[in-house]
Formats: sequence, structure tokens, C-alpha cells
Amino acid sequence: MDENYTSRNDSEQNNSYIPKHEKNEQEYYNQEKMPAYDEYEPSYFEENDPVFPDPPENIRTRKSTGGEKFIIFLFVMIILLAAALAVYGIANDIYRSNGFIEQLKTSQHVVLYQNKKPEGANDLSNFVDENGRYTIEGAAAAVKDSIVEIYTYSNSAHTTLSGTGSGVVISEDGYIVTNAHVLQADGYHTIHTTDGKEYNAEIIGRDSKTDIAVIKVNGTKLVPALFGNSDEAIVGEQVIAVGNPAGLSNTVTDGIISAVNRKIRSDTTGFEMNCIQTNADISPGNSGGALVNMYGQVIGITSSKYVSSSFEGLGFAITINDAMPVIEELIDNGYVSGRFRIGITLIDMDSPEKLILIEQALGYELPDGFEGVYIDSVSEDCDIANTDLKAGDFITEIDGTPVKTYDELYDAISSKYGAGDKVTAKCANVDKNGKITYYDIEFKLMEDTSGNY
Repeated sequence: MDENYTSRNDSEQNNSYIPKHEKNEQEYYNQEKMPAYDEYEPSYFEENDPVFPDPPENIRTRKSTGGEKFIIFLFVMIILLAAALAVYGIANDIYRSNGFIEQLKTSQHVVLYQNKKPEGANDLSNFVDENGRYTIEGAAAAVKDSIVEIYTYSNSAHTTLSGTGSGVVISEDGYIVTNAHVLQADGYHTIHTTDGKEYNAEIIGRDSKTDIAVIKVNGTKLVPALFGNSDEAIVGEQVIAVGNPAGLSNTVTDGIISAVNRKIRSDTTGFEMNCIQTNADISPGNSGGALVNMYGQVIGITSSKYVSSSFEGLGFAITINDAMPVIEELIDNGYVSGRFRIGITLIDMDSPEKLILIEQALGYELPDGFEGVYIDSVSEDCDIANTDLKAGDFITEIDGTPVKTYDELYDAISSKYGAGDKVTAKCANVDKNGKITYYDIEFKLMEDTSGNY
């Protein structure tokens, strides 16, 4: 056996051989008692431990040198300095930005460019052609001085304003035409002209049936309007409306003639007039103003009262040809002569809506098939007040002709009678049980000088 090998002592391999240097190690590990790690002094391991030699130098824990500490310190200081510079820069930018904005506000100048119209662009001669037809600008300029503002007051001190409207000058010495509803029969009125003058006005005549009225001021050298022939108006013709809506003097709206010869009934009086329909805006303040064609001619007197639920949003002007006879009568007589007055106010049955109004006034429904003109009031100064007719009753016939609408009543009387004539009529009383009591009356027509219904 090789001298470098000896037999193992363990029971399982008694006949095995191990190297001698391993034998010494084996004996070392097989000692009965190994001291605990903590029991060994550091010197023991450093000097006597053959198994655990010193670790390599590169993995030993070693203390930092002075140079390394300086580098770390320098690195930290650089970071802190950079952070401080960043904070300073942000703060400085914020501070300086406010001043910069203020500087922009005060120092920056915006240049606005403005050009004039070409020379002669506002010359009125450029707004009319060789045939005398104006542009919209020309027509507005031609008529503007003939349109006045009208202010109605309820007291003589002119402190309580009741309404405003427009008027059209018809003579140099101060006659002005307007709408009757613009004025108050017992009110106080002033007019303002385009040259800034103010005049007190008196009512010459006021006709509520046609909604035409004439006033007069003590002035001279007013600018009268030029009147045209409304029968010459054609559909599609360009027109302007000039008035003073909401006190805004000489407001001009433009449009076309939408229709001619419209028979329109006033919502307040039920009286029918021949009107021009237009899409030019006509608001309440335009009432009494002018509808003007492109030749600067007034062809209609605008009225907000000639409207109806059937024509909502449309404008109407009383044709000047129908208005002129009324204007002349009002100037000559103060009223329209030849008219009769019954002396009643009424609600007719020309629509289901009006039938509802009648039944609401009565407080109960009418019998099916019953027709007539409902009497809302009876004037005490008229002859009809001396008959059995009273408010709440009905007129059902005139001389045997059935009537249920205003037109049927007016036509039945006007076709045979005039002021001062006596008329026979059948009347009816309907109670809440539906019982109808008929009776006859006879009354004299009164001459109408009031212009009321």
C-alpha cells in the first residue's frame, strides 16, 4: 500500500484508503467538541486557522480615504448649487414676467387702419337713377324730414307719457296724418321733427273706424311728404317703412310688397280697410308712419292695428288712396260725414274663438244652432238705448235678414238706410237653461261724428 494513503476509520469503509493530508483534516473535524464561533478570539483565526484564510484584499471592508470624501463632498455641493440656481431662475422669471407684461401693455401700440368712402359716395344725387328711382338710401333720405315723432301724455304738464307713435307731414303749415290709436281723444300731444324742434299738437279729426287721424301744429316750413298712387303698387315691388318704434326716430326697414288689395279688418274696431301687405317690419312704434316706394312716394299709412291672428308676423299699411278721402273729411269736418251710428258694441260669431268669448261672457253655453250678434254694451246717447235691447242679448235679424257677423249686420243696414232712418230688428234673449225669447225693436240710426263704432 502506498505510504501516502491510510485506512479510513468509519465503519462503512474500513478497508478504504484516504490521503494522509485528508486524514489530518478529518481528525480536525471529528473532534468531540468544537468551540463556538464567538468563543474564538480574533487572533485565533488570524494566526492558527488553516481552513479560513484571510479574504482577498478587493472584498475586504476598508475605510474611505480623504480624497474620496472630498470628491463626494464636491459632488453634493455641485448638486445643491444647481438646485439653488434653478430655484433662483424660476423665481426671477416669475418676477420679471409681471414687469414684462406691464411693459407690453404700455409700450405696445396697435395700429388701426380706417378708410373713407370714395369721394361723392354720400352724395344724394348718386342714389337716384335717370328715371327718378331711388336706392334704399335715397328713398330714406327723400322722406325722412317728412316723418315726425308723436308723444301722447295724459296730463297737461306732459309728465305722464301714455304712448308714442309716428306721423306723416302733409302740408307746410303743420297738418300731419297719423293713426287714430296713437292719439287719445282727451290727451295732450307733442311732435318732434328731424331738425330737433318740438310742437304742441291739437286733434283736427280722429276716426277710429279706419284708424286714421289728423293733427295740427302751429309751425311753418314743415316738409310735406310726396304722395303716390297706391293703385300702381305691384307685388314684388321694393318698399321701405319709416317710423319711430320705441322712440327711435326715423327707423327704416325695407322689404317688398307681398300683396295688394288685402281687405284687412282692424282687431280693435272690426272695420275693414283696403291694405298693402309687406314683409317690411312694422312694429307698434311705426304706427302712423309711411310705407314708401323707391320713387320716394308715400303709398300707405302703416298701422299695427290692421293685423290678425291669421296674418301673424306680416305688416300692413292702409293704402293712401283709401286714406286720402278720410284725411280730407277729417280736415274739412272733423269727422267722416255720411256715416251712421247704431250705438252698440258687439261680439260676432265669425269664428269658433269668438263664440267661446260670447259663452264666457254669458257664463253658460248657447243652444246648438243658435246664431246672432252678441250685444256687449248699449250707448245711452243713441236712440237704440230707448228700446228693449240690453247688454247680454242678441240681434238675430235686420228687416228679416239673418245676421251673425259684423259684415252681415253692416251690409244689411248700409244697403237700405242712412243716418236719421229707422231700422227694425229681431232680437233674442237666451237664459242659462237654453230658453230663447225673441222680441222686435225699432231704432233710429244716429249720425256718426265721433269716428267710433
